[in-house]
Amino acid sequence: MSASSELDRQCARMFMVGFPDRQPGSDFFSLVDAGVFGAVLFQRNLGDAQSIAELCRSLKSSARRPLALAVDQEGGRVARLRGAPFSSLPPMRQIGARGDEALARRVGRLLAYELRAVGIDWDFAPVLDVDTNPANPVIGDRSFSRDPELVARLGVAVAQGLEEGGVASCGKHFPGHGDTVQDSHLTLPRLPHGLERLREIELLPFKAYARAGLAAVMTAHVVFEAIEPRLPATLSPEVLDGILRNELGFAGVLVSDDLEMKAIADHYAIAEVVRRGALAGVDLFLLCHNAKLQFEAIEALIRSVESGAVEKGRIADANRRLDRLEQRFVCAPEDRSATLSSPEHLALAAGLGVS
Repeated sequence: MSASSELDRQCARMFMVGFPDRQPGSDFFSLVDAGVFGAVLFQRNLGDAQSIAELCRSLKSSARRPLALAVDQEGGRVARLRGAPFSSLPPMRQIGARGDEALARRVGRLLAYELRAVGIDWDFAPVLDVDTNPANPVIGDRSFSRDPELVARLGVAVAQGLEEGGVASCGKHFPGHGDTVQDSHLTLPRLPHGLERLREIELLPFKAYARAGLAAVMTAHVVFEAIEPRLPATLSPEVLDGILRNELGFAGVLVSDDLEMKAIADHYAIAEVVRRGALAGVDLFLLCHNAKLQFEAIEALIRSVESGAVEKGRIADANRRLDRLEQRFVCAPEDRSATLSSPEHLALAAGLGVS
């Protein structure tokens, strides 16, 4: 493989993509051939447990290489895998009200058991946002608590349970989406809080997650005025490299939230997004819907490196972090869906307030 084609593949690997239907089309397979790290699955892609397992096995087999599969499976209203034999977990606010780290760890192990049974490698959970604003339209009961210490303890416990069960966790949404009054799916929120307040509340759960050595953190498309008043966190070196990497010491994979959300898409062209994001420290970009945009984004990152706007070392660093996550968590094609509703599965679910 030539040096240029190796660079192309390393850049493509910094993307995780979605597709619109139950089965992927030619665009998705072209992206896999180009080298994308994996696929994000949504309810639009998923049926019953057996069909999910068959889809995951098919995607992994067709790639002929490790291919990471991820979902948002938090509990409550954000759960892509629904209906028996999957557990119906309550919102994390209800888990938080019980204040029990051992219980939270069992929640993580239960999530991992169900995801691993159908071939999913990565859960974009837990939510580490602190529920400080009752008017927040997007976080609310997805958060464990308005107490940052409790969010830290239970969030780390859920993440540890996930990873003990062989599924990568992903703490979100750094550096904290809990106090906004706007939804970043629809607009670009701003938070005016000073840095000391952020350290005491918003950043505290992420500090605990970083110190626990867990797998991944997802960015928030939110402007934190005290750190970087011009750019959302996803595109800010001061937020990502400065706070998350250097101050909090996070060493895992840094994932962008979906770049097609309006907080980003309505304000920045995709070429600027991937250039700024890579410079800020993003290791993996999520593009969950539009194939044309997915191809454009990969090409834009390649051009940014070829022009010298993004150093090759930044691409190599991201790939090294992705290597570590892949080696630990990305599984071979297999179908263990028959283990759902087994005695082991039911024992994990017992006492968690699930049905």
